[in-house]
Amino acid sequence: MSEIKVILAIESSCDETAAAVVKEGRTVLGSAVSSQIEIHRRYGGVVPEIASRNHTLAIENVVKEAMEKASVTPDDIDAIAVTYGAGLLGALLVGVNFAKGLAFAWKKPLYAISHIKGHIASNYIDSTLTPPYLCMLASGGHTAVVHVKNYTDIELVASSRDDAAGEAFDKVARVLGLPYPGGPEIEKLALEGKPSINMPAPKFKRGEAPYFSYSGLKTFVINYVHNLTQKGKEIPRADVACSFQKAAIDQMVTVTGIALEKTGLKKVSIAGGVSANKHLRESFEKFSERGVEVHYPKLQYCTDNASMIGAAAYFMIEEGLAPTPLDLDAKATVPLK
Repeated sequence: MSEIKVILAIESSCDETAAAVVKEGRTVLGSAVSSQIEIHRRYGGVVPEIASRNHTLAIENVVKEAMEKASVTPDDIDAIAVTYGAGLLGALLVGVNFAKGLAFAWKKPLYAISHIKGHIASNYIDSTLTPPYLCMLASGGHTAVVHVKNYTDIELVASSRDDAAGEAFDKVARVLGLPYPGGPEIEKLALEGKPSINMPAPKFKRGEAPYFSYSGLKTFVINYVHNLTQKGKEIPRADVACSFQKAAIDQMVTVTGIALEKTGLKKVSIAGGVSANKHLRESFEKFSERGVEVHYPKLQYCTDNASMIGAAAYFMIEEGLAPTPLDLDAKATVPLK
C-alpha cells in the first residue's frame, strides 16, 4: 500500500480551470472549478487562445480555493496530480507548468494523469465501484467502450469511426440555433418534442465488431434542417432534438449491450460530459434488468473537473504508478489504453 493518501489535483484541458483535494481516491475534501462557458458561448465554441489566457488568470485562485475548502496546507498534501493530455495544448500547459512549480516548491511527487482515465475514475468518487467493468465513455473528444481491467489497464472494445458524440451534440445544437455547449441545450429542448423523425444508425453485419458513427447522423440533421429552411417550412426543433438525442444514445446502448455479451462482464459505467444526460442514464438503467450493475458519476463529476484526476491518480499510484519527472510536457492527444 502506498503512503500517499491526500492528493492535490489540477485539471485545465479545455475550458474549465479546476483543482481538488482528494483523499484515498473516493472522498473529495475540497473542489473548485472556474468555468469559461459564458466567455466561449459568444463564439459558439471554445477558442483555444482565449481558454489558455483565462486558465492563466484563474489557476492560482482555483488551487487556493480548493485547499481552503478542504482545510489543508501544503504539509497535508502527499502528492500533486495533473492532467497532461488529451486536450488543448495551450490550456494543458497552464495546468502542467503550475503543477510542476508546486511540486518543486513543496517538494512533493508529481503524477501525470490522462484526462481519459480521469473521466473513467469519476465513477470511483463516493462509490464502491471496482474493476473489472465496462465503461461507456462519451464526451466532446471521445466516444468509446473500454474494458477497465484494473485501475491502470484499459482495453478498447469499440470506438467512433468519425465524430465523437459530444461533438455531434454541439454541431446539431448550432444548426438548431441553440447556444454552446450543445448537449444540455438539446436535452432541454428534447423534453418538448417527440422522437418522430427516423434517423440513420450503423448497421452491423453478423460477426462484425461494433462501432459508433456520428458523422452521418449529424449530417442528416443538418441537411434535414436546411431542406426545410429552403422550402420555407417551419422546423420542428423540439422533435429534431428529441429524435437526434434518441438516435445518438441508442447507438451507445446497442454497442454497450454487444460488448457486455462479448465480455461477459456484469458491471458497466458511463463517463464523460454526455454521461450527465438523463435519457442516457435512464436507457442504461435497463441493463440492470439483465443482472448488470449500472454505475454513474455524480453530475458534478461528469464534466471536466479535478476531483476525477485525483481519484485516478490515487488508484494508479496504489497499483505502482511511478512519480513523473519535472520535465513533464503536455500532449494534445494520448492513447485510450
